Amino acid sequence: MILSAREIRNRLDKGDGLVIAPYSDACQQPASYDLRAAETATLVRGRCTLVHTLERVEMPGDIAAVLRCRSSYARRGVLLGGGFVDPGFRGQLTLCLTNMGEGDILLPQGDRVVQMILHEVKGVGGLYNGRYQDSTGVVGAR
Repeated sequence: MILSAREIRNRLDKGDGLVIAPYSDACQQPASYDLRAAETATLVRGRCTLVHTLERVEMPGDIAAVLRCRSSYARRGVLLGGGFVDPGFRGQLTLCLTNMGEGDILLPQGDRVVQMILHEVKGVGGLYNGRYQDSTGVVGAR
């Protein structure tokens, strides 16, 4: 089940493990939350650029997230690689943005660049405890 805007707000307000900080009402969509770029970056044509999110997220054990490039960037040729957030993850997210468009693209600080779609996870599956736990800033491959 995909969480609606109302369910996302309820889960954030309950304090049961879901965290999106800083939260902005302007980023809340009907069935997703838009994540923003933490700093200005130039997405060079034909290259992958690592950009971290302004938001720190924390996923409780019963929620996972899928990340999708927002259509305004996808329509200009931006592709997002690696778009899944496991239950139990904590930290800022590093986005792998590849510009396949016709020229360089400026990504301003604070611009909404990806959608985070939150899904309910049924049953016990464990929590993320990998090498990207508690990430801050851009984190390259480890």
